[in-house]
Amino acid sequence: MRSIAEADYGTPNPQLVQLEPLRRVRVQIDDRMIEVPEGTSVLRAAALAGTSIPKLCATDALEAFGSCRLCLVEIEGRKGYPASCTMPVAEGMQVRTQTPKLAQLRRGVMELYISDHPLDCLTCPANGHCELQDMAGAVGLREVRYGYDGANHVYAKSTDGAHNPLFADKDTSNPYFTFDPSKCIVCSRCVRACDEVQGTFALTIQGRGFASKVSASQDQPFLESECVSCGACVQACPTATLTERSLIEIGQAEHSIVTTCAYCGVGCSFRAEMRGQELVRMVPNADGHANHGHSCVKGRFALGYATHPDRITTPMIRDRITDPWRVVSWEAAIAHAASEFKRIQAKYGKFSVGGITSSRCTNEETYLVQKLVRAAFGNNNVDTCARVCHSPTGYGLKQTLGESAGTQDFDSVRYADVMLVIGANPTDGHPVFASAMRKRLREGARLIVVDPRRIDLLKTPHGSPGIHLKLRPGTNVAMLNALAHVIVTEGLVAEDFVAARCDAAAFEQWRAFVADPAHSPEAMEAELGVAATAIRDAARLYATGGNAAIYYGLGVTEHSQGSTAVMGIANLAMATGNIGRPGVGVNPLRGQNNVQGSCDMGSFPHELPGYRHVSDTPVREAFERRWGVPLHAEPGLRIPNMFDAALDGSFKGLYIQGEDLAQSDPNTQHVTAALGAMECVVVQDLFLNETAKFAHVFLPGSSFMEKDGTFTNAERRISPVRQLMAPRARYADWEVTQLLSNALGYPMHYAHPGEIMDEIASLTPTFSGVSFDLLDRVGSVQWPCNDAHPQGSPTMHVDTFVRGKGNFMLTPYVPTREKITPRYPLLLTTGRILSQYNVGAQTRRTANVVWHDEDRLELHPHDAEERGIAEGDWVGVESRAGDTVLRARITDRVQPGVVYTTFHFPESGANVITTENSDWATNCPEYKVTAVQVTRVSQPSEWQRRFHAFADLQESLLPHDTVVTHPEIAGR
Repeated sequence: MRSIAEADYGTPNPQLVQLEPLRRVRVQIDDRMIEVPEGTSVLRAAALAGTSIPKLCATDALEAFGSCRLCLVEIEGRKGYPASCTMPVAEGMQVRTQTPKLAQLRRGVMELYISDHPLDCLTCPANGHCELQDMAGAVGLREVRYGYDGANHVYAKSTDGAHNPLFADKDTSNPYFTFDPSKCIVCSRCVRACDEVQGTFALTIQGRGFASKVSASQDQPFLESECVSCGACVQACPTATLTERSLIEIGQAEHSIVTTCAYCGVGCSFRAEMRGQELVRMVPNADGHANHGHSCVKGRFALGYATHPDRITTPMIRDRITDPWRVVSWEAAIAHAASEFKRIQAKYGKFSVGGITSSRCTNEETYLVQKLVRAAFGNNNVDTCARVCHSPTGYGLKQTLGESAGTQDFDSVRYADVMLVIGANPTDGHPVFASAMRKRLREGARLIVVDPRRIDLLKTPHGSPGIHLKLRPGTNVAMLNALAHVIVTEGLVAEDFVAARCDAAAFEQWRAFVADPAHSPEAMEAELGVAATAIRDAARLYATGGNAAIYYGLGVTEHSQGSTAVMGIANLAMATGNIGRPGVGVNPLRGQNNVQGSCDMGSFPHELPGYRHVSDTPVREAFERRWGVPLHAEPGLRIPNMFDAALDGSFKGLYIQGEDLAQSDPNTQHVTAALGAMECVVVQDLFLNETAKFAHVFLPGSSFMEKDGTFTNAERRISPVRQLMAPRARYADWEVTQLLSNALGYPMHYAHPGEIMDEIASLTPTFSGVSFDLLDRVGSVQWPCNDAHPQGSPTMHVDTFVRGKGNFMLTPYVPTREKITPRYPLLLTTGRILSQYNVGAQTRRTANVVWHDEDRLELHPHDAEERGIAEGDWVGVESRAGDTVLRARITDRVQPGVVYTTFHFPESGANVITTENSDWATNCPEYKVTAVQVTRVSQPSEWQRRFHAFADLQESLLPHDTVVTHPEIAGR
C-alpha cells in the first residue's frame, strides 16, 4: 500500500514524460468544469476536480488497466458505462460520476470481491489503510448475497472438510514482506508494478477465470523467485495481500516525514512513516524527483543496522590499540581527542595531522570536517572516499567541459535513443535508475555496453538486443580512441556543434590524433579482445542513432588511466553533439549517497568548496574573512600520501568521519600498517569497523535517520535529509565535529544544519540559491542554483560550456603496469552486488545477507576446468600485494582470463590483493585491474588467520556490555 500521506489520482500524469506542455482540454465532471492536459484519464480529471471515483485496479503509479470495473462512469452522448481509468478526456466531455445506476453497478462489483475475501478486518494489518475496505465503504456495501460457502480462495478446507484446491498458504519466505493469497483480489497491480516500474517481470497471473492467482516466477516462493525485493508490488497492493513485516509487527503509522535514502548515488526520496519515534516503514516518495515513487531492497527495507546490537553509542578512548577500551563521557572523549591532536602538532608540526570526510554523511557535516581541518588544524590535509572512486570524474570533466559533475538529470534517460554504458552495472549499483533505463529500452532505445563482464542490463525483458563490447580490463582508453576513430574517419562528427561550441584548435589536434590508423578498431582488436566490426557498429550507432547518452561508473574511473578515460568520454559526447539537451550527456553514476556532495564541499586537499583551488588568492581570502583565520595556500596530503607519511614518521594523527579506510582502500596491509604507525586515530562511526580497530578514540556516529541536512546525488540533486528520531548517541555528526573544533580552539556555534547550508551558499557560487527553506518548498534542486538558475539546473552546458568553449583533450593509451605473467595469469576486477552496499557495514547487519552472505570469486568455466575448480570450492587468490581465500562461482558472465569479486565483507580481503597502482592525475586506485593466480585450497589464507585473530582481540577489548560480531568463513 502507498504512503498514508499521498493522494492517488488513479492514472499517471501524461505531462510527466513530455518535454513540451500538452494542449489543455476542458471537461465537465458532474457540475464542475476543469481544464487538464490532453491525454488525462477521466478518473484522474475527476480526482483533480475533487471527486473520488471508486477504484481498485487503478493507481497513478501504473498505466491504466481497466479490470476491476469499479470506476465506471456515464458520459453524455455515449452508450454504456465505460471505465474512467482507460477513458481519456475530450474537449467538452460531460461526465457523471454519481448516479443510481452507477451506485448499483459498483455495489454489485464490490459484492463479488468481498464474497471471496476474508472478513478479518479488525485484525488485518491493513486495517485503517486498506483500499478494499475504503472502497466497500465508498460504494455503500451493506450485504454480500452470495455467501462464503462456495468456491473460494479464503479457507484451507471446504465446508465438508475436504482440501480446498484454490487455497494457498501465506508465503513468509521473504525477510521483509509476506504474501497472503487469501486476501488477493487479482487486480494485477503487483504484476504490473513488477513489469512497468521495476522491469523484472518476476510476477505473473497464473491460471484462468476464478482459478487465476498471482504467482512469483514459476509458482515459487518469493525468496526463490526472480523477485529482487524492490517492494514495488507491496506498494501497489490495495489490500493486505503483500504487506511489510514491520507494518504487521508495529501497526499503522501516524505521521510521515520526507527524507532521502543514505545508500547509493541515486538519492531516492522516501516518506518515513512513523509511530512516535519508531520507524514503521519507508515508502518511496511519489513526488521524489530522482525516483518517482520507486526504490530498491536496500533503501526501502535494509534499515535494521540503525538499531543493530553491534552499534556503539558511547564514546571510548584508549592509549594504545592493544589496550582495552574505556567508556568515557562525551566531554572527556572530545577533550582527549583535542589534546592529542594539539600534542602531536606541537611535537611533529602543523602538517602532522589531517581529516577524512565521509560520502555517507551530509553536505553540512562534510563541510564542517574540511573546515575543521583547514581552520582548526591549519592545513589542507583533508581527503574523502571520492579519492578512491570518482576523483577522475572531477578532473576529467573539469578539463573538458569546465565543471566536475554530470551533465543531466536522471529523467533525461526518457528521451535517450541510445545508451552507452561504460564500466557500470546499474541494476546492482544504481537499481532504481536502472529500472528507468530498462523502461526506456523496452520503449525502443538501443544499448551499448562496454564492460569486461556481462551485466544484467543486457538481459532487459522486451528490450532490443544490445551490443556488448567485452573488452579486456584496463583497455578503456584504447576502446574510446577506437570509437572516436570511427566517428572521425567516417564523417560522423557533428561539425556544426563542434564549430559553434568547441575550441577549434583543440578539436583539430584531437581529430588528427584519433584519426591515426594506430587507433583504428582493426589495429586495436588484439589489444582490446573485441572484434573490430562490433566496435564500428557501436560507434556508428552512438553517432547516428539519435539522442545518445553516456553512463559510466567505477569501471572507468578506478584505473591508472581513469582521468584519461573520462576525458575520452567527454570528447565523444562533444564530437557527436550529444551535450546540452535532454536525452544525451555525460553521466557519472556515483556510488555512494553523497559522494558528489563530499566533493562539492571541498573535501579534496587542493580545493575549497565549489572546486576552487586553495592557491586562488581571492577565493581563499573570501573564506579567510568568513572563517576568521588565515588559510594555507598549498594543497595538503591525499589519502595515499597520508599513509606514506605515517610510515615515514611525519604524519601522526587522523580524524576519520564515517569512512572505513582499512577495508575500502587498496593494498590493505599497507593501509593497516600506516594506521598502526599513527599516535592518534579518531574514528566517528556507528560500528567498530575495521579502521576503528586501529583507533585510539571512538566517537559514536548518527544514522541518517537521526539528523537534519542534505545529500547531493549523482545528478547534482540536493535533497533534504530530515531527522526522524533523536540521535541514539546524543549528538548528530555535525554536532560532534563542532564540539571537537571548539575543543581545538577554533569556535563553531551553529544551532542547526540550516545555518551551515546558509554559510555554504554564501561562499559557493553554485550553491548560492540553496537553502533549507527552498528545499522545503520544492523538494530538491540541482546545482548550479543561483540568481541565474533560481530553480536549479537539470541540464548543464545548454548554450555554452561552463568553461566557455569545449576543450578536446588528447587521450593517448598507456597500458597499465599491472600485466599478466606466468605467475599471475589472470586479471581480477571488482564490483558490487544489489543486496549489499560498499563495505557492507550497514547491509551486513540487515536481513539482506539472505541473498549475499559472502564475497565470491567469479571465474569462467574454462579457467576453472584448467585449475580443477568446481562450483563452491575454496580458492586462493594471490597477487603481488597479497593473497586471500574466497569461494568459487563458475559463470560465463566473465570472459576467459578474467575473474571478478565483490568487496562487501571485510574477512574476504578483496583489497588485500589490490595493488598501489593508481590514476596518474588523481591517485584514484586501480581496483579494476590486478594480475592474480587462482588455485584450489582447503584453508584460509595467512592474512585471513591474522585478520580473525586481530578481530577477536579487538572485540575482547570492548567493554563487557558491547558485543560486536563478525561473519566467519568456512575452514577457520
